[in-house]
Amino acid sequence: MIDTEREKRMRDLVLLVGDPVRRYLHRRTDAATADDVIGDTLLVCWRRLDEVPDDALPWAIVVARQCLSNARRAERRRIRLIGRIIAIDPPPVVAHENAATSTVDATAEAARVTTALAGLRRNDAEILRLWAWDALTSPQIAVVLGISANAAAIRLHRAKARLKQELLKSGTPTGHVTHDEGSEDARR
Repeated sequence: MIDTEREKRMRDLVLLVGDPVRRYLHRRTDAATADDVIGDTLLVCWRRLDEVPDDALPWAIVVARQCLSNARRAERRRIRLIGRIIAIDPPPVVAHENAATSTVDATAEAARVTTALAGLRRNDAEILRLWAWDALTSPQIAVVLGISANAAAIRLHRAKARLKQELLKSGTPTGHVTHDEGSEDARR
């Protein structure tokens, strides 16, 4: 009977955090890696089910973040190993036809925001993603980042200001109306 209660609790946890954690991962890595990491994350959730707090989403994102870091370290090790193998025994040269390059289908505003985020410090970009993309509150962000709720609120406020400055560098901030739009002079 205990196992079925545990299984029900896990099913409820997956329903609660599965999609938000999947979206979190898909925004940070390729689809295949995200799928692998979501599996690792849910495995950790199962193993540590008794440790899951009432507000499970930030906790699950912390677990996913750590699993993603592990996956990235493993990928870097794999790439270094491949480099060493290639240095010792290079593959034969094969002629390839020009492959078509894929293009990113994004709106101009999305591209501007992405560019602005890339211009920010890594920590600022991450806190903004947690807030905007993952819809976490300051207290939840605090849990993910391992800081106080007050520090999370302050860092979020500062990161928003830095993002605004980055957007101003590239022209009109996304979603903002310039001072002359709607004025008498702009209508003529």
